[in-house]
Amino acid sequence: MNKLWNFINGEFVPPQSEKYLESFNPATGKPHLLVSDSDERDVALAVDSAKTAFTDWSRTKAEERAKFLYRIADLIDERKVKLAEAESADQGKPVWLASQMDISRASHNFRFFAGTILHSHDRATRMDQTAFNYTSRKPLGVAGLISPWNLPLYLLTWKIAPAIAFGNTAVAKPSEFTSHTAYLLCEIFQEAELPNGVVNMIFGTGPRAGQALVTHPDVPLISFTGGTTTGRAIATAAAPMFKKLSLELGGKNPNIIFDDADLEEAVRMSIRSSFLNQGEICLCGSRLYVQRGIYNEFVEKFVAQAKALKVGDPREKDTFLGPLVSKDHLEKVESFLKHARDEGIQILAGGNLPKLSAELANGYFLEPTVFAGVKHVSRIQQEEIFGPVVSITPFDTDEEAIEMANGVTYGLSATVWTKSLQRAHTVAEELHAGTVWVNTWLMRDLRLPFGGVKASGLGREGQEESFEFFTEAKTICIKHG
Repeated sequence: MNKLWNFINGEFVPPQSEKYLESFNPATGKPHLLVSDSDERDVALAVDSAKTAFTDWSRTKAEERAKFLYRIADLIDERKVKLAEAESADQGKPVWLASQMDISRASHNFRFFAGTILHSHDRATRMDQTAFNYTSRKPLGVAGLISPWNLPLYLLTWKIAPAIAFGNTAVAKPSEFTSHTAYLLCEIFQEAELPNGVVNMIFGTGPRAGQALVTHPDVPLISFTGGTTTGRAIATAAAPMFKKLSLELGGKNPNIIFDDADLEEAVRMSIRSSFLNQGEICLCGSRLYVQRGIYNEFVEKFVAQAKALKVGDPREKDTFLGPLVSKDHLEKVESFLKHARDEGIQILAGGNLPKLSAELANGYFLEPTVFAGVKHVSRIQQEEIFGPVVSITPFDTDEEAIEMANGVTYGLSATVWTKSLQRAHTVAEELHAGTVWVNTWLMRDLRLPFGGVKASGLGREGQEESFEFFTEAKTICIKHG
């Protein structure tokens, strides 16, 4: 079985502990890789490497840094098939989805930030004829980057690309469940001849490797994407050291469908936003609120399309839902289903483990599940399930829809379906969410801010926001005469 070693100072090296974690293929339930079980010793070596590399990398011209990023993007595209297959075997998503979404966005991330640093600018102001002020920006040093398991390469590169583009070096820790594409990315760094130490990759668990990275005194900034509970622990650990933090956390996102919406398109996209990637996307719409005038028709069409989705082998082109990422996560999602049954909540579709071939019999599969009649205070409606589970609730007025949509602790995203421009603007302004889509879902422009409010996070990502986060601004005032 292949072993994934850490990537430190441009080389693959075994963990100091000489211990490894089994990584399971969620489609078969069998281990397929051994991942380094790193600890504070490995993190210290990686930080030292990144700290040493920072001296030269931070002084490298933007044009030269951009060349490396463009080269990395090209190599990701050249290896799209291999990367997509690796991500599917690690995380469970269909291969076609990994190729179209994750790998394509990964190369785009490097290209986008390569272009950004070639066209960036700083502010300058005049104080009448008295003084001239300008802003000088410098990279901060070693960036600690912790990425989740649901979009492994996509979200990892969303952190690495801006960090090194703006002149920082990095120590990254991907999820121990989905480390293979991160390992393959390090091979790409080698082929692109990225200077040693600019990016270091530490594999292992959050409590061991992640905690050591967060608390290391020579890591001045931490970017984390993952669960709200872990984000809260990271914020608590980093606060006494006054580290810069970016936390993209959980979501319990509402889809609001008004009676003037394009019903067919609203159903089609709501199916996608509910069940894409097995519902394991923080932006998935897991609470559907449908205006009463179209409620019955919407439910009938939505349930029929949900039942028609193929659950099965992620290698097959017509598979829409692969397995959930792990046995533990499947059991967590099943606990919500048990809770729903105990509460007497109506199940309109799914809720069972599908019967598949012998090869997939031990995989972590679950049918797309649709609930109705869920009380607002129920765990089903309030807690992030992070699986192929949604609820559909009727509403009468705009005010009622807004109140229910805002009535959770999360505030990552929301989707509004209406043909009324006035209603779209009014409702979008009232929703407590970092991103509101109108008549679409998951359209991302990296030039604009992205992030959540309330329990969904702290800080923003985007072109200007990444510039702000990965650099430190200094204002210089020069008095005339």
